[in-house]
Amino acid sequence: MYLARIDGTVVAAAKHASIEACRLLVARRLEADGSLAAEPNVVADWLGAAKGSTVIVSTDGDIPRAKFGNTTPVRLTVVGIVDDVQSPAGKERV
Repeated sequence: MYLARIDGTVVAAAKHASIEACRLLVARRLEADGSLAAEPNVVADWLGAAKGSTVIVSTDGDIPRAKFGNTTPVRLTVVGIVDDVQSPAGKERV
């Protein structure tokens, strides 16, 4: 799992039948120092994360397989929407 910021949505003219009702979002991983990773990822979301939200992304493919079936191509999923993050020193980062 890792924290990421939602930067936008993905609109697909066609997508795998198993994720027809799923939202796809563009997420950028948050590094330990709070900076954004260079490469964006596409994540599946059924929790309703908004642009600019900080989310918890799971890399475990079992979650989308349980929801969408064993043939789904989804691996990265939003499993939580974060209210705030505090570092060990107690300073808020988000």
